[in-house]
Amino acid sequence: MKEVDARGLSCPEPIMLTAEALKITNGPIKVLVSEPYQRANVEKYAKDHGKKTTSTEKGSEFEIIIE
Repeated sequence: MKEVDARGLSCPEPIMLTAEALKITNGPIKVLVSEPYQRANVEKYAKDHGKKTTSTEKGSEFEIIIE
């Protein structure tokens, strides 16, 4: 599973990193972000591109699985 660590980055960097990972990866992608709005943005981007997302809160951070 490809992992994108976007914790601590400002928008639009998490979206840009997620978009790049989706282009080069066929399997699931794990995206790590540190803010709730970043989680929402990444989930919306993935859904807009026909992907399913599952997210969990890990302490003060979020893990999003894109399939």
